[in-house]
Amino acid sequence: MRKTTYILSLFFLFQIANAQIHEIGVFAGGSNFIGDVGSTQYIAPNMPAFGVLYKWNKNPRYSWRFSVMQSKLKGIDANSDLNSRKERNFTFENTITEFSAGFEFNWFDFNLHKSGFISTPYLYTGLSYFISDDLYVVNKKYISNGNSGGMALPIIGGLKMKIADSFVLGIEAGARYTFSDDIDGSLPKNGNLQSLKFGNINSKDWYVFTGLTLTYTFGNKPCYCND
Repeated sequence: MRKTTYILSLFFLFQIANAQIHEIGVFAGGSNFIGDVGSTQYIAPNMPAFGVLYKWNKNPRYSWRFSVMQSKLKGIDANSDLNSRKERNFTFENTITEFSAGFEFNWFDFNLHKSGFISTPYLYTGLSYFISDDLYVVNKKYISNGNSGGMALPIIGGLKMKIADSFVLGIEAGARYTFSDDIDGSLPKNGNLQSLKFGNINSKDWYVFTGLTLTYTFGNKPCYCND
């Protein structure tokens, strides 16, 4: 009985896997940082960003999405609109690698098996885990204390379109609200370095990825009759 159940479970999972449409592709664009150092503009890419992503389209309205993104984040006080930051004149760079999983919602039906041009705006959210340099500042000089990790909430909006039978092009901008305040070195995690903190300790850091996605679609045509 246990063997039969195991075989039936495998068959059921195989049928589900083949009843979906999949996408795999790349992201290319830029990144910018919003925190205690640099500009306060929300979409102002100043460093290149790259990534890979996978989507499992459950039906024409929503899909599960997984991605890995990497970029350098750079903050330059001289580019800020705040005089206090211009006078301080800090500049920092931090390498960030993000792993994200979540839910993508299409405003309109996006059936990839439909012939002709189709497009839709979309929203994505979920949960991200990022790895960055653990920075602190001494006499305006940035020092790395190894790597550290943190969690972030991604909020992404975009527009995607089917440009060929098996390719989808998208343009998106996505802010990540982090649950930390140390990406720019303003709030060191090391308790022995708390005297080096600066900036607004009551606000969290944000970073933004803006760019293009190009995905290749594959998988058998699904039946959406019961969705």
